Amino acid sequence: MITGILVALVAGWGAGVVTGIIGASAATVVVPMLITILDFEAYQAIGVSLATDVICSAVAAYTYARHGHVKFRASLPMASCAVTGVLLGSLASRYIPSASLGGATGILILLMGISFMRKPINLRAQAFKERVDLSLFKRHSAAWSALCGLGIGLMCGTVGAGGGEAMSLILLFVLDYPIHSAVGTSVLIMVFTAFTGAVGHGLYAPFPASTALIAACGGAVGAWMAARFASLASEEKLGKVIGAAFLVLGIITTIGELVLPHA
Repeated sequence: MITGILVALVAGWGAGVVTGIIGASAATVVVPMLITILDFEAYQAIGVSLATDVICSAVAAYTYARHGHVKFRASLPMASCAVTGVLLGSLASRYIPSASLGGATGILILLMGISFMRKPINLRAQAFKERVDLSLFKRHSAAWSALCGLGIGLMCGTVGAGGGEAMSLILLFVLDYPIHSAVGTSVLIMVFTAFTGAVGHGLYAPFPASTALIAACGGAVGAWMAARFASLASEEKLGKVIGAAFLVLGIITTIGELVLPHA
């Protein structure tokens, strides 16, 4: 009993930290811990992680918004299309080998973490914008936001993770958001995608509400701590922290896909 509570709290806290820093899904932290330590069934662990995601993302978004780092109106096209993509991706996931896709996602995140450790993400974004003409994306930002949101939602619904990180990168590199606004806006959008996923999962594969509540409490604390730190950090410092977060997250995701059983 005590072990279960502590594991859920720590898993939720870790999920909140990665959500607050890069908008990552709670699944990358919560699912491996619940399966390996508490012997949860995969579908139960995924349900708990989705419910945790909603709280982590909501707390992080609120914290970023308090510091003026969320673009509410600009997030609407991406959020609405991302939710649609999640629903379509969930339907398509039964026909796609999600385990191999999840492993590929982990390796990609790991490589990005190594790249961002060598050169912080804000400097890479600046160099990218100097080499690439982004005027087309700026002129039609709403249309591109919607298209990117749909693609990210499809990926998130199919693989079950990666949506928040992808949204942050697109907002930063393609749509020319400042790094704080990119992360802040992405976690706001994650509130809607995670909620959609949690409701859908809960209807077809019920999960223990008590564990989800405990993990969500830990996640709320972790998300608040991480988002507050990120909101007040300089772009240079935040860029370095994001690189480290991508590196750790990539390692966790890759190992999890290699060693955990898949439902």
